[in-house]
Parts: sequence; C-alpha cells; structure tokens
Amino acid sequence: MVCGAFDIARSSYYEHRMTRSCVDVERLEQRAKVNELFTQSRSSAGSRTITVLMQENGFDVGRFKVRRLMREMNLICKQPGPHAYKQATIERPDIPNRLNREFDATAPNQAWCGDITYVWVQNRWCYLAVVLDLFSRRIVGWAFSERPDGALVVKALDMAFEQRGRPAGLLFHSDQGSQYASRVFRQRLWRYRIQQSMSRRGNCWDNAPMERLFRSYKSEWMPDAGYSSVQEAQRDISFYLMERYNWQRPHQYNDGVPPGKVEEKLNLLSGIR
Repeated sequence: MVCGAFDIARSSYYEHRMTRSCVDVERLEQRAKVNELFTQSRSSAGSRTITVLMQENGFDVGRFKVRRLMREMNLICKQPGPHAYKQATIERPDIPNRLNREFDATAPNQAWCGDITYVWVQNRWCYLAVVLDLFSRRIVGWAFSERPDGALVVKALDMAFEQRGRPAGLLFHSDQGSQYASRVFRQRLWRYRIQQSMSRRGNCWDNAPMERLFRSYKSEWMPDAGYSSVQEAQRDISFYLMERYNWQRPHQYNDGVPPGKVEEKLNLLSGIR
C-alpha cells in the first residue's frame, strides 16, 4: 500500500532492505583510517589534510567524502581563528630588512628564518628557538632552554649550520628580539659568513613563516595544559619539528607535500641530472 502511494516498485523496496542489512566493509575501513589519522594529529587535521594523507595511504577518496566521514564520527578539528596584528615600519639602521618578505626561495640554504616562542613546562615558562629554511619550510635547527638568552638562538643556529653541511651565501632573517641583536649571536653569524636581516619593529608579517610555524605547533600539537617536565617537552617538540612537521604533515606551501619530501625529491632529481 505504501509503495503504491509513492509509486515505487515493491522490488525496489526489498532491494533497499537488503542493502541496509549488508555491511559496507570499504566504508568501515575508510572511517577507521580517518579516525586514526585524526587521532595522530591530536585533533588538528581537517578534511583537506586528511584527504592528502588518505590518498598517500592508497585510499581513493576525495575531500567531500572525508568531510562526510568526519561528520559521521563527529570529528571536529581544532584550529584558531584569525588574529589582528599591529603594523609598523621602523627598521634597525644597522640591520635592515634585507629579506623584505621575499619568502619564496629558489633553492635550499638561500634564506633562513628564526624566532623564539614560549612553552609552559612544569609551572614555569621555557623557551623554544627554531630555524626554518624558506625553500621548503623545513625545520633545520632548534633549541630549548629555561632562559631566553643569546645562547639559545646560537645553539639553534649551530645545529642548523652543521646539519646543512655548513652552507655559504646564507641570509638569516628574524624579528628585532634582543637575542638576535646580541653580540654573541651576531659574532656567530660573522663567523659563519651569514648576512643578517631583521623585521621592522612590531611587524610580525615580516617574519610570517615563523609565526605560522609556531601557530601550527601550539594549536595542533602542544598540550593545552603544557608539559609536566622538561624532558617530556624536549621529546615531544623534537618529534613534532623533526619528524611530523618535516616528514609527515602535509604543508600547504608545498601543495600538500611535507618539507622533507620536497627536498628529498629535489636531491633525487639532482642526482639524475
């Protein structure tokens, strides 16, 4: 009677009942993988990121399918809203803004950026300094300390310089923080023959790649309550910067390819040539 009222064949009704009783194994596998990738990202990955990771793992899915699966499981990514920044135009007369927001390097080890952020550890603030290569946005050096002094940024620079094979012709860009203007840091740049560049005062857009990195770390990875010990913080930060950020996390600047894999592909192409 109902099929007749809606002008639907009885065979269609019975086929629909049979379809409902069958388990969609492929969809269950997709749901499980989406949930796994979402958990690995500490609830930070959205549908775009998970789609890239799913495709890398051999799943033939699009973004809209991933979005539906996330909605079914009530998976909501945690991403902060936009922040209003101040604008300024004051440069240091002795260290001008040589980079001038030219963030698109054409090869590795042309231009590096550096910055410091604070991390809550065991009821006190600790400080993280990072060095980033602008070519692929790869993290090439970092340091962690309880004191935000010149030694902290020197340690991060030393790590980057040694790991990258002591490159020549570098430009190092940072904000006007006292650590980067300190004598010990400027002497280290002079020793390595690195040219220095500084943002205009109070203008974070002049060092936008570093601001974006720290925003990603704090919104995606750092525990909301901070770390319980310095050792835990160092292990977790090291994994995020050198493993997840460099080799696992899809990077929008690289069209969804992690920074380490961009350079790996470049080295393979160079070897072929």
